[in-house]
Amino acid sequence: MSGMSRMSEIDAAGAGDRSLGFFRERFGVDERAVERALGVALERRVDASDLFFEYAVQDQVVLEEGIVKTGERHVEQGVGVRVQSGERQGYAHADEISLASLEGAAATARAISESHGAAGPVALRGGAAGRDLYPVATAPTDVPVERKVALLGEIDAYARGRDPRVKQVMASIVAQHRHVLVATHDGTLAGDVRPLVRLNVQVIVADGARREIGYQGTGGRYEIERLFDPAVWKPIVDDAVRVGTLNLAAAPCPACTMDVVLGPGWPGILLHEAIGHGLEGDFNRKKTSAFADRLGQRVAAPGVTVVDDGTIPGRRGSLNVDDEGTPSQRTVLIEDGILVGYLQDKLNARLMGMAPTGNGRRESYAHLPMPRMTNTFMLAGGDDPAEILRSVERGLYAVSFGGGQVDITSGKFVFSASEAYRIENGRLGAPVKGATLIGNGPDVLTRVSRIGHDLKLDLGVGTCGKDGQSVPVGVGLPTIRVDGLTVGGTEA
Repeated sequence: MSGMSRMSEIDAAGAGDRSLGFFRERFGVDERAVERALGVALERRVDASDLFFEYAVQDQVVLEEGIVKTGERHVEQGVGVRVQSGERQGYAHADEISLASLEGAAATARAISESHGAAGPVALRGGAAGRDLYPVATAPTDVPVERKVALLGEIDAYARGRDPRVKQVMASIVAQHRHVLVATHDGTLAGDVRPLVRLNVQVIVADGARREIGYQGTGGRYEIERLFDPAVWKPIVDDAVRVGTLNLAAAPCPACTMDVVLGPGWPGILLHEAIGHGLEGDFNRKKTSAFADRLGQRVAAPGVTVVDDGTIPGRRGSLNVDDEGTPSQRTVLIEDGILVGYLQDKLNARLMGMAPTGNGRRESYAHLPMPRMTNTFMLAGGDDPAEILRSVERGLYAVSFGGGQVDITSGKFVFSASEAYRIENGRLGAPVKGATLIGNGPDVLTRVSRIGHDLKLDLGVGTCGKDGQSVPVGVGLPTIRVDGLTVGGTEA
């Protein structure tokens, strides 16, 4: 590779140094090996090339019917090589991390995307010092499995003791520790060490022949010790039991058009699905998003500001650097109702003449990166949440959601509420079940009439799927009122 000298390290401290040291010690991957692989990838004229190294350990312990039925531990390692020429991307990966596999994958990726002519010189560049948004003293996968089993037993006993109608308890602890290292054609070398933990609790409650399910979970990029604190796990169990028993008494939801109040926190999943995906760069570059070519235009009611922020310490969707080596950042997408930005990875940013936003993400070394959300939420307004409820004469208060579907091109969505209540004469009424919210993403933002001051982020359980890839994300929302939303129900 003409003009290339020693690789520069942009991570002067923190997770990047630890990750680089890990791959050097475990696999012998040093700057010279990376340079040689990039040299193979750049033997012909291309627009960009990068290497992505990964070593991840994940374990899961699952309790059901009072016993631990599943205990799993997975180790995943490999390297992916990407070469870009225009819109074309050549990608190859190997599950062996060695100089031979690196060069073989680089040659394959180049063959898929190469154009003619010799490669130009590569200019090295420096960068900012590293950071660590999620430092942990002990890898969550290093905690003895006996402690995790013991915690699940405590959760089972506690849940059954909360209410005699609890007939079944399912709980799991998932822990992951992931080392990644990214090297790019321009000389950038960035690493990250990513812990991730999650606790899930689901109960089945029964009253006569009627059975209902209650679920709650929590997690993030922090010490797993936090999950062992009763002050953390007991409220999760309490909420799962509360939702299950609440739904035993829930009546069918009516189907009609009504004003809807969305509660704070997890209802931000509607914002994520109905709005967030439509603001990702690839959909807008290809003009398949309802928001394509609308920068600078009003797309939401005044007061609506939506951001994506991958820099919040300890959050499930946060990243020190994304999977292309770009530092994560806080990106304003909609400001006071005006569309001001998209979420970008390097490919789509280059093709659209914009800057990357640190949103290039991939499920693993075996996948291409693409623009994805991190932690996406609406900023708080100035309204009292209680006053927002009082402002609705007849409507629906949606506290939590289960599944949903959205069409990126049209923006149409359908979401099922897992906890919802009638609003009658400005007061919270009876719980209802079977409520679905039906609408259009760009349209629903224009119907927001009140925004509460109680912004909350979710408890750390979000997982986003796109093109067959899953990545951890966060969502958030203050209490908001949406006028004239179509609600589907099961009331006869």
